Order: sequence, then C-alpha cells, then structure tokens
Amino acid sequence: MTSTPETTITPANSIGFFERWLSLWVAGCIIAGIALGNVASDVFLVLAKFEYANVNLVVAVLIWAMIYPMMVNVDFASLRRIGERPKGLVITIFVNWLVKPFSMAALGVLFFEVVFVDYIAPKDASQYIAGLILLGAAPCTAMVFVWSQMTKGDATYTLVQVSLNDVIMIFAFAPIVAMLLGITDIIIPWETLLLSVVLYVVFPMLAGALTRKVLFSKAGSDKSKGEVLIESFGHTVKPFSVIGLLATVVLLFGFQGQTILEKPVLIALIAVPLVIQSYGIFAIAYAAAWIWKVPYKVAAPCALIGTSNFFELAVAVAISLFGLHSGAALATVVGVLVEVPVMLSLVAFANKTQRFFPTE
Repeated sequence: MTSTPETTITPANSIGFFERWLSLWVAGCIIAGIALGNVASDVFLVLAKFEYANVNLVVAVLIWAMIYPMMVNVDFASLRRIGERPKGLVITIFVNWLVKPFSMAALGVLFFEVVFVDYIAPKDASQYIAGLILLGAAPCTAMVFVWSQMTKGDATYTLVQVSLNDVIMIFAFAPIVAMLLGITDIIIPWETLLLSVVLYVVFPMLAGALTRKVLFSKAGSDKSKGEVLIESFGHTVKPFSVIGLLATVVLLFGFQGQTILEKPVLIALIAVPLVIQSYGIFAIAYAAAWIWKVPYKVAAPCALIGTSNFFELAVAVAISLFGLHSGAALATVVGVLVEVPVMLSLVAFANKTQRFFPTE
C-alpha cells in the first residue's frame, strides 16, 4: 500500500517527553489528588454539583480537551483502502470486538468475585468490574499512532485500522458494555450510556473530521500543505489534551482520596487483571499475525491497537454512569497508570522479535 499525503501519519504523533513518562505524570497527579481531596474536600464537593443528566460538566470539558486533539489525527478517507491487505484488519476486529471485552469481563469477575473476595466488599467489587469492562470495550484510538511509530509500523495501514475501529466503536461500544454489565448484574440506564457515546465519541469525531476538512480547504489543492497545517494545529492543541488528562486524574483521585488512604493496596489489586489482560491480548493478536504470516510493519501495530485502551472514553463513561466517587471511575484511571509501562515493554518485545515476521 502506497502512502498518500492525505493518509500519512505526521511527526506530530511521534512519542514525546510527556507520553514517554506518562505513568510518572499520572502517578504525580494521583498523589496530588489524594492530598487535595483530604485537605480541600469542600472544593471537590462544589465541583461535584456541576452536573446535568448524570454528566459532570467540569469533567466533560476536560474529557473533550483530551479527546478532540486526538480525533483530528483520524482520517476517515483512508477507509477507501480497507480492502487492501485485509489480514491485519481481520485480526484487529476479531481481537478488539470479539475477544477483548469478554476476556476483560471474565478477568474482572475472576479476581474481584473469587481471588480477591476476602479483601473487597461485593458492592465495591461490582464497581471495579464495571470499570474494567469499560476499559475492555474501548480499544485505543490515539496512542496507537505512537506505538506504531515506535515499532516502525506502516503508518498508512495503522490509520486505516484506527479509522475503522472508531466507526465500529460508534455502533458496538454501547451494546457490548450494556450486555456485559447486565451479565455481571450491574444495572445501568441505556439513555446515559448512549448519551456518553454521543458526547465522547460521535461529537469529538465529527469535530475532528470538520477540523481536518477546514485545514485541508485552506491548503487548496496542495495536500502536503494540508498535512503541515494539521501537524501545526496538533502541536497547538496538544497542551489542552495533556491538561485535560492530568486535571481529570487529580479530580478523580481527589474524590477517592480518603478511600485510597484507608486501602493503599487497592490500586495494586485493580492493576493485576489489567496487566494480565494487556499481555494476554497482545499474545493472542501477535501470535495470530505470526501464524498468518502478516508482515511485521502491520503485525506490530495490529497487536498493539488491541492491547492499548481508549482510556479517555472509559473514564468519561464511568463518571457518567456511576459518578465521580465510584469505584468504576477509579478502575479506569488505574488503567491509565498501568498502560504506558506495559505498552513500552511490548514495543520493546515487538522490536526484538521482528525477525520472525516477513518484511512484506
């Protein structure tokens, strides 16, 4: 597949100082949130009151600040190339939508209803399971570009995978989440779930597509100039994405501060099924790509896209469905803390094993 200017991933997606040390920044915000939650609890109580239809408006703004800059990188025009080299797409769709959500739910039930049953109250366990389900049903959108570049993946093919994944997410995320939460006896309002998908997937996606269209229109017939404009725009809005993520983490752990201080091992317990899920999903996708003789530059991103999570969406939906104080929201944020070191280790593994895959 030959890259064209309109579907090439730009240097704006290269891994930078912030992404490389994301776990440290999140850990720092967790500590800050816990401290502020205990010394300035009244402030957090006031912030919690700014909500409408179960959606906290402060958090909604922060989530939008996170997601919108990422959506600008997604080019749905690349979907016209969907029929070229279908193996990687088949693996991605199979793992993301037929394996990952269900394996995450199963691991959540196993650990919080069996393995950790003596350490966590049943009511709290159901919340953590709900958070894990939300993470499992939200495969990654933005950071995949970073992992793809670090493994020297096919940038154009990665973009096709992400674009197709986002389209599927619009229609599959809500039904899968509702089904799995129902199976685990967690009752949720369909209206709130659908509203969350519209707010945090459809609207940012449309805004990103519109932004791309406007920037390309300014470039006229010069597609290369259009890509430069998008790259420049990405650098301009990226700080808002960073601020949105870190501020959301501070808020979440501010609301959870007292609980966490009383149960310091809670974060580690939540992280256990997340780590197992991440390495397990990567193993399934990477092994499938090896057996099917998928070229390395497609196989690596193909495996990483399912391993990584669209944690911004998971956090937002957890807050909308269960509230800022919920264990579900806490579980999704732990997913942020776990993800980066796990993904970096898998990137290193992929780079060391690329000789076992065909080059083309």
